[in-house]
Amino acid sequence: METYQFTPEKSLDQFYEMISAKKRNGFVVVEHNEKLPYVVLSKEKKTLNHSFHLFLTCITFGLWSCVWLYLIVVLSQKTNILVAVDEDGNLFEDKCLSA
Repeated sequence: METYQFTPEKSLDQFYEMISAKKRNGFVVVEHNEKLPYVVLSKEKKTLNHSFHLFLTCITFGLWSCVWLYLIVVLSQKTNILVAVDEDGNLFEDKCLSA
């Protein structure tokens, strides 16, 4: 005999609020499941205006290079995340490995 666990309404409301906040932040829904409430969201990598950052690095005598390097590392990666509700009704977010 199969048993079904129901997710509380409060958890589902928080789940959908978190998804809408992520969408406003630039994420796109890749996969969605209603039975097991989870969503896989993806955010494409952004391009940087390297000539502008080179100019800023030159006029700040190299200090801006730290910021530029940080932006290269953080923004140049595609981000996939999983947002789900576990068996106990707790909301969680985890990074997904991209192929």
